Amino acid sequence: MSYRIYTKTGDKGETSLIGGSRVSKASLRLEAYGTADELNSVVGLLRAKIANIASEDCEEIDSVLRRIQNKLFNLGGFLATDPNAAQTTDATEISAEEVTILEAMIDKWQEELEPVRGFILPAGSEAVSVCHVCRTVARRLERRIVALFLSDDIIDAKGEICLQYVNRMSDFLFILSKKIAKMQGNALFLWEK
Repeated sequence: MSYRIYTKTGDKGETSLIGGSRVSKASLRLEAYGTADELNSVVGLLRAKIANIASEDCEEIDSVLRRIQNKLFNLGGFLATDPNAAQTTDATEISAEEVTILEAMIDKWQEELEPVRGFILPAGSEAVSVCHVCRTVARRLERRIVALFLSDDIIDAKGEICLQYVNRMSDFLFILSKKIAKMQGNALFLWEK
């Protein structure tokens, strides 16, 4: 039995949240979970670019990025859930452990990398450049989540962990861009006044 990918229920600019309520496709909630989906897509592109690098570190990096993709899917589900729905699920929650995992990777890689004085331009190899695209989309996702929570006035414990996770993810992606450049033997491009 086949199914159709199109439902025609969104043809008038509305969609359903998890929990059943209908909202405009221009709502802050859709902007937030749509940006989580966008970030997930560019992280997938980053994984493809890293797969072409000859380094023993690639397996560890890919494992962390795959975990991030799964957690971004959870985050999207959390953001797509109507906060007033009678039933919600814990399956889409982000735990504080995820923040700790990113912090551990940041700390580990920072110890391996030379300190940089100055601003790093988002440039270099394709993998480094895609990593910077991921970083900037993560920052936009963070802004979208803040705007959503401010409009709904629902920055609860779950929301705080989501914000911490996305904030740390952009830091992680910045350090990862430096690590990838080092793995490839490339110099960083610094801003020139």
